[in-house]
Amino acid sequence: MTLLVPTYRSRFAAAIFDLLDPIPYGFFVGTLVFDILYALTRNVFWGKGAAWLVTTGLFFAIIPRLINLCHVWIPSRYPVTRIERADFWLNLLGIAAAIFNAFVHSRDAYGMVPLNVILSAITVALLGSGHLIRAVDKVGFREAAHE
Repeated sequence: MTLLVPTYRSRFAAAIFDLLDPIPYGFFVGTLVFDILYALTRNVFWGKGAAWLVTTGLFFAIIPRLINLCHVWIPSRYPVTRIERADFWLNLLGIAAAIFNAFVHSRDAYGMVPLNVILSAITVALLGSGHLIRAVDKVGFREAAHE
């Protein structure tokens, strides 16, 4: 008698992760756009808007990162690939850059430029790289390359 053991993680956790994971990336891209506009126009509206966007993006990044943390680092029957671990580290570094960016946005007036643009670009690049390698892994280019 053989037992069928599922080789996937929790479907509920995977659904919540897939639903909430793109949201912070959108907020951080918005932060980058607002930071660039603030650097160009010196209009306080763009600086305050970027501060709100980076803070909201960090708030929405909590749940997907906790799910990803449990999936990658808590042992289970589901094998964790190097790509999933790389995605975890890229997201962790991106969120660390976003946290520093939130502190930079607490500066007064034009004192946050150009560090805010640099940190926003780093955040978007790191999170975008994580999304890209995970998307390539889901599509299956790894298997196609080995055939």
